[in-house]
Amino acid sequence: MWRLLAFTMAGFIAIMTETMPAGLMPQIGRGLGVSEALVGQLVTLYAFGSVVAAIPLIAVTRSWRRKQVLLLAIGGLFLFNTVTALSANYALTLAARFVAGMAAGLTWGLLAGYARRMVPHHLQGRALAIVGVGQPIALSLGVPLGTWLGTFFDWQGVFGIMSVFALALIVWVLVAVPNHPGQTAHQRQPVRKIFMTPGVRPVLFVIFVWILAHNILYTYIAPFMARVGLANHLDLVLFIFGVSSIVGIWVTGLLVDGWLRALTLISLAVFAAASTVLGISSEEPLIIYLGISAWGLTFGGAPTLLQIAITDAAGEGADVAQSMLVTIFNLAVAGGGVVGGLLLEHMGAGIIPWAIALLSLIGLFTAWKSKVHAFKPGRREAR
Repeated sequence: MWRLLAFTMAGFIAIMTETMPAGLMPQIGRGLGVSEALVGQLVTLYAFGSVVAAIPLIAVTRSWRRKQVLLLAIGGLFLFNTVTALSANYALTLAARFVAGMAAGLTWGLLAGYARRMVPHHLQGRALAIVGVGQPIALSLGVPLGTWLGTFFDWQGVFGIMSVFALALIVWVLVAVPNHPGQTAHQRQPVRKIFMTPGVRPVLFVIFVWILAHNILYTYIAPFMARVGLANHLDLVLFIFGVSSIVGIWVTGLLVDGWLRALTLISLAVFAAASTVLGISSEEPLIIYLGISAWGLTFGGAPTLLQIAITDAAGEGADVAQSMLVTIFNLAVAGGGVVGGLLLEHMGAGIIPWAIALLSLIGLFTAWKSKVHAFKPGRREAR
């Protein structure tokens, strides 16, 4: 558990580093002498760094010992958060954010495969659930925590704190995490062959539509809450989502090794139902809160379910497949902002629940059809 929690912290730091600028926009804008719209590009460049770097970096480092690669990734977060903390130049800060995003992409591409090798096969799902719990915590706390810390420190000090966390994690990994060899030349498959492996592409498609749906709602939750008269309760909504996500991870961790397919189908079906509830219950706050709870419950376990599904499908190509997941995940995050913005601009916030319900159903149908190579029925350890 102590070793796996180091991976949890790595994911937490990666997501916190990504989301904190949103809570510090006014301070960063004043400090760098730019508009808040330009400050928003600090998040964009970070995500773009993850997208462009995850697959090539994982492919290049497949033969390296795993601990060295993990230390390289965390070291990148430490170094470029430190550059951000010391920078007073917008262009330099953008560059640092881009490279920090590259380090985050390497981190996410590495964690799942590394964690799977540290535990017996029948506990791999539970291990990934432990590793994944850092993500919803950071997603629910990243913006408010950044805002809160900004009341005690300037924005550069907040990034300095993240550097201290990363440095502490480097020590933690050095002391506690076991090393594992990389892949031999015989084990390393071409990236294209891994992509064409039966089962990999259906999982990637489900990842895209599921995360796209989630991020349309997550990115534009404020205008949607304003539409239903709950604009002043956004902090409560995000808290409910965060707590529900953690419960979802806990449930997934308990059941995933025997019920991967069932949990995936149920999660997508409940997400579609929750979206429908949000679409038709504009006058009932309690029902809105229940819909948000169901959304968080189903999304909390999604990364674990999808990581296990793609690594099971990819076999020896699991690390590269994970980097593909990271790339598609971040493309879906960016797509959520674009698609959601278009929907909001042209059709209003009321269309958002119906759009994500449709996407959820598309993902549900794809997962339901993909039972031979991707979302297989039965216990994983029996295969």
